[in-house]
Amino acid sequence: MTTTATGSGTFKIGGDLEVTRLGYGAMRILGEGVWGPPKDPEAAKAVLRRLPELGVDFIDTADAYGPEISEQLIHDALHPYGDIKIATKAGFTRQGPGRWAPVGRPEYLRQCAELSLRRLEVETLDLWQLHRIDAKVDREEQFAELKALQDEGKVRHLGLSEVTIEEIEAASKVFEVTTVQNQFNLIDRKSQDVLDYCTEKGIGFIPWNPLAIGKLNEPGAPGADIAAAHDATPGQIALAWLLQRSPVMLPIPGTSSIEHLEENVAAAGIRLTDDEIATLNAVA
Repeated sequence: MTTTATGSGTFKIGGDLEVTRLGYGAMRILGEGVWGPPKDPEAAKAVLRRLPELGVDFIDTADAYGPEISEQLIHDALHPYGDIKIATKAGFTRQGPGRWAPVGRPEYLRQCAELSLRRLEVETLDLWQLHRIDAKVDREEQFAELKALQDEGKVRHLGLSEVTIEEIEAASKVFEVTTVQNQFNLIDRKSQDVLDYCTEKGIGFIPWNPLAIGKLNEPGAPGADIAAAHDATPGQIALAWLLQRSPVMLPIPGTSSIEHLEENVAAAGIRLTDDEIATLNAVA
């Protein structure tokens, strides 16, 4: 039988939006540099349609992915969404492949929300995250606009991306921060303090780039040895490690391949021993 994501358990974002912890990131279904459409749009939609069959009910995307194309593909493949919850983000503009620039003016953020609502064809966004705090705009103005959209019923829950504890606490004075999306993986743990804070406060932590393992998959390296012991790939071990690191962890590995998707989801069935976790904790 194919392992499903349900083995990863669930987490309630904001205390009431229950999602399966192992989700899917919809950034890699696009063109090179997260720019333009995928080479094979039907193949991308096939990957998305496979998600509910594998027990994945949490998709992370952003209006800047494409831009706009990721959200549109999700709509075309899965609308109406049933049990699937969609998290999207706003606050980045795009100037070409691999190019990103934050814009946090309130009127722009509002436009982003309105257009995401239209593309996804929903009345309320399940989770809307500020992709980056724009240093050129008073952050209080950015936070206030997010809160206003929530008060209007256009957004259910609000989150932040690539932030410090101080920034989370500042935003929390304006709205409830229900998720934080920072880079975190086996070889990059600079946000460990943020993860610890989120764990303590019950804030969902969405680690982007969760599959990064660096040289840990080389022969004789800890990741490779542990993977061999579980008849797994190093990437699966990386996901299993994340899932066991904190109950608020919500990994969102992305892929444009059904085969790779199934491989990622199978990580939900791996249970690392205490010794294996200690070994992985000791490397970076």
